[in-house]
Amino acid sequence: MVAPVVVGALLDVARTVFDRVFEDPAKRAAAELELLRLHQSGELAQLEVNRTEAGSGSLFVAGWRPFVGWVCGAALAGQFVLSPVALWVSQIAGHPFPPPPSLDAVLWELLFGMLGMGTLRTVEKLKGRA
Repeated sequence: MVAPVVVGALLDVARTVFDRVFEDPAKRAAAELELLRLHQSGELAQLEVNRTEAGSGSLFVAGWRPFVGWVCGAALAGQFVLSPVALWVSQIAGHPFPPPPSLDAVLWELLFGMLGMGTLRTVEKLKGRA
């Protein structure tokens, strides 16, 4: 779910755009209301998905998000904490080894997906597009 601070900031930006696009205050207010309704329907849909997944006894249904979250966290820790520390310690010990392959680009994509930055498909579904 999107934090209220983010929603407030986005609404401020939307109001600035609406002020330039809609001269009629009634149309501007209607556009703002529709934006808030769209956001609320997305929030409610996500809450329902969360409730369904949490109530499931199946590890496949209820366990995939935690699994992906732990894998993402472990990969981030390995890439940005463990690997640099291991390289530093091996250098000090006099047995340097080459750095492992970088997972940077893939990890950022996974992180953005896990943090909800990939909600574009949900927006398409809410608009009724297949």
